[in-house]
Parts: sequence; C-alpha cells; structure tokens
Amino acid sequence: MLSKQQVEFYHEEGYIVVEDVLDKALLTKLREVTDEVTASAADLTESNDIIDLEPGHSGETPAIRRIKRPHLAHEFYLELCAATCITDSLVPLIGPDIRLRAGGKVNMKSAGFGAPVEWHQDWAFYPHTNDDVLAVGIPLDDMDSNNGPLLVLPGTHKGPVYDHHSQGAFCGAIDPTTVDIDFSKVVALTGKAGSMTIHHARLIHGSELNRSDRQRRLLLYEYTAADAWPMAGVEPLSDFDEFNKRVVRGSPTIEPRVEPVPIRMPFPKAPYQGSIYENQRSLSHNYFDHSPEAKRAEAT
Repeated sequence: MLSKQQVEFYHEEGYIVVEDVLDKALLTKLREVTDEVTASAADLTESNDIIDLEPGHSGETPAIRRIKRPHLAHEFYLELCAATCITDSLVPLIGPDIRLRAGGKVNMKSAGFGAPVEWHQDWAFYPHTNDDVLAVGIPLDDMDSNNGPLLVLPGTHKGPVYDHHSQGAFCGAIDPTTVDIDFSKVVALTGKAGSMTIHHARLIHGSELNRSDRQRRLLLYEYTAADAWPMAGVEPLSDFDEFNKRVVRGSPTIEPRVEPVPIRMPFPKAPYQGSIYENQRSLSHNYFDHSPEAKRAEAT
C-alpha cells in the first residue's frame, strides 16, 4: 500500500515509482514467459496482431519493438495484472473498483537500437468519462538513464490535452514545434527490475533510443476506475460481458461517473495502424532522433 506522501506526490506530479513490487519468483516467471514469446517471433517476417517487429528484424537476429497483446500470447500476463502486489497500490489512487483497460503490452528496447517513443499523453488515445485512469510500468530489466527509460514531464497531467494530430489525422504524438512545453523539466523514471512506475493518463511522457548494450523491456498495464467509461464506447459494443470481465478488483458498474475533464477524440484515425510506433510515423516533427546513424553511433 502506498504512503500518504506517495499518494500526494502522484496527485501533484502525476507519477510515482514503487520499489520491489514483484518478488523474485514472479519476476523470474515474467522474464521466462516474455523470452518464450520473443523466441516465437523468429519465424515472423512481418508484424502481426500480437508482435510488432523492429525494422531490420530477421530470423537470425529477432528484434521486437512491442508485444502488443501479451494476454493473447500467454495467460500469465492476465494473471499478473490482477495480482494484489500491483493493485494494492492503485486503490488509493483510483479507488477500490478497478478495470484493466486492455490486455497490456510489453515495450522492448533492444540493445543499441531500441526505438524511441515520441512525447504523448495516453489520454489522447482513450479519453474516458473521468480521469481516474493511469498506466503501470514494470521493468523486466534494470532501467537506467542509458537504456531508454520512461521519461515524464511532471505536473503536465493537470494541464490541457495537447493536439496529437498531424496533417488532419491522429498521429499519437505531440509536435514539439507547435507547443509551449518546457522539455528541460524531464524526469527519467529509473529503477530496478521488478519495481513499478505509475503515471496518470494525461501526463506527457516518451522515451529515447536505447543507447546501451543491454536490452530494456517494460511491461505496461493501463487501469481505470470501474466507473470511468471510454468516450468512444465499449469496444466492441456487442461484448459488454468482456468489458465487465476486465474488472480485476472490486465490482463493475453500469453507472459511469462523468466529470468535466478535457477531451480530444483520436479521430480521424492515424493513417498508419498497428501500434504507437506506426501511428507516430505521420508526425511532422520528431523530438527524439530516430535515424539509423544515431542508433549505430550511440551503440558504440
């Protein structure tokens, strides 16, 4: 359970880091399962519904950007999302009734070239009727300043929802040339494997290239209060039972709590679909360096 100081810090700054959340057995199991899913990508020649491949991926040197739907690849990911070692820390932040928004994802940054993620707010992708919405990150590897840690801009969750569109369509990223944001205020969320980051859905965040010779894998789960309903509707509308099955703690409700929160809808849809990496391809101006030359230089 979080301390009063941690809860206050989260509400003021928009994030916290909790140490030693997963015990040794859980962390070992998570790594084993993720290695198993990663190995299954060796036979892939293109991304699919579960695996998002890095450019340059091959059977000899598999390179994965993201496990997009880990819960479809292995049941352990669904078991872990409901573990009390995780959800105990969420109750004082979003209440006793908690829903998993989707099945999670594992962002993978391969040693020396793991792709960056441009600045964005999760809220831009999935606005809800209230903002008791957050994301949890569990590093499978020690996360430090060199291997592409999660970067956040403290306090930005209390500001506006920024435009995540480019050329008339959603792109899942903020154009750094069009906003008045002080990017020098960035904080890197570093920590040991098995720790946990928590950030508010409106907090601006991103990540750089992995400059190190070590991989950096981060399991992400998105949670909402059970009475926070998606503004785009239950998806699919015919699967309300599945929506309720995502409640991992407490009870579901058919009474959404509606609060005056800032909303921008993610439409028209991004021209490149499949993952945030694909969405962000249409961003007009990048903040982080994506060039192969930068990746090679930083890896040496």
